[in-house]
Amino acid sequence: MARMMIQNGRVIDPESRFDGPADLIIEDGVIRKIRRRDGGPEKRGGPKEGGAPEKDGGPDTEVIDASGLIVAPGLVDVHVHFRDPGFLYKEDIESGAEAAKAGGFTTVVCMANTKPAVDTPETVRYVLEKGEKTGIHVRTAAAVTRGLGGRELTDMRALKAAGAAGFTDDGIPLMDERLVRQAMEQAKELGVPLSFHEEDPAFIENNGVNRGEVSRQLGIGGSPALAEDSLVARDLMIALHTGARVEIQHISSGVSVELVRLAKRLGADVWAEVTPHHFTLDETAVLRWGTLAKMNPPLRTAQDREALIRGLEDGTIDVIATDHAPHSREEKARPLTEAPSGIIGLETALPLAVTELVKRGRLSYLQLFEKMCLNPARLYRMDCGRIREGQAADLVVFDDREPFTVETFRSKASNSPFTGRSLYGRVCFTICGGRIVYRG
Repeated sequence: MARMMIQNGRVIDPESRFDGPADLIIEDGVIRKIRRRDGGPEKRGGPKEGGAPEKDGGPDTEVIDASGLIVAPGLVDVHVHFRDPGFLYKEDIESGAEAAKAGGFTTVVCMANTKPAVDTPETVRYVLEKGEKTGIHVRTAAAVTRGLGGRELTDMRALKAAGAAGFTDDGIPLMDERLVRQAMEQAKELGVPLSFHEEDPAFIENNGVNRGEVSRQLGIGGSPALAEDSLVARDLMIALHTGARVEIQHISSGVSVELVRLAKRLGADVWAEVTPHHFTLDETAVLRWGTLAKMNPPLRTAQDREALIRGLEDGTIDVIATDHAPHSREEKARPLTEAPSGIIGLETALPLAVTELVKRGRLSYLQLFEKMCLNPARLYRMDCGRIREGQAADLVVFDDREPFTVETFRSKASNSPFTGRSLYGRVCFTICGGRIVYRG
């Protein structure tokens, strides 16, 4: 019997709201006992009092001393691009999974905009079969439309049967309103989420940079918040009337946050995600980092950034996701208007969240792990994102006491504006199914 003990750590579980000292006893990949060390009252559904902590698990037990460290559920990222199949020079499922492990993620959902697109059961199975060999849980969304063409729906029922976790044409907005409604009706029937990339190209000239003061300085047209706000408003209302579960991906506009807030109040089953780069940086980052700060949707104003953080604080924004988007060094070396948009994010997401949100007093750790573990799992109806007895031992152990410098990446790519930055939240161990898959 494989046995592991994680001792002396600060255990944080967003589901039971437990945050305190505890030991975890893991057997055959499952959390068998959670022994609280503070003598406090038992909390329903979460860690229980278990008397004195076990000191020695025997010669066959792997013991991790987590003194001074935080033990949290393995992070769940519902928005990654592993570029496989088709763009393996950027990333592949194996290298993407290595980046995920280094970032503390034990479950990821890949996007469908590969080549070929994930629009057939065969391609779904290809991604899942490769993912099974990585040591973490690699799932995939399937495309909403055939070939990401925006004209004809995929066979959503067959794709779900093949293992698709949800549906998205991420990277490409859906412009046919009737098709959007049909997709929502089918997704509602199948009980799966739809995720939307909201940027109306009619309003955009040179995407990747916010239309505003910075774009004027650079002499390019840019992408206004209107491009996002208009489609967000449309899809929230269609979601309200169809009852579909809809996620607004990588929200960037303060107005869009307010629209989501309204839709939730009206009773729509809508969710919103934000990326670490959108709550950390604003449009001025493009002046410093150039193409490394170019992304879709773009970094917007300081006021938009503040609105995103307020949306996280009050629960309007449910999910933190990376939109991990690797590109080659040569691609990012092109001129600003020609280089592809996007940055890698898996290995810096937790440190940025700890540094920018927790250390600055904007979120508690319980709130943070709702956004990075529990809510993403609930959105996709996955059985993870929490610490409880009988649950698979998917965990991250990290240090938030001493800063570290971002230097190297496990990803094939290095397109990040955060290289060289000093952050808190270094991942020490990533554990999936009771196995250590990363040691920092």
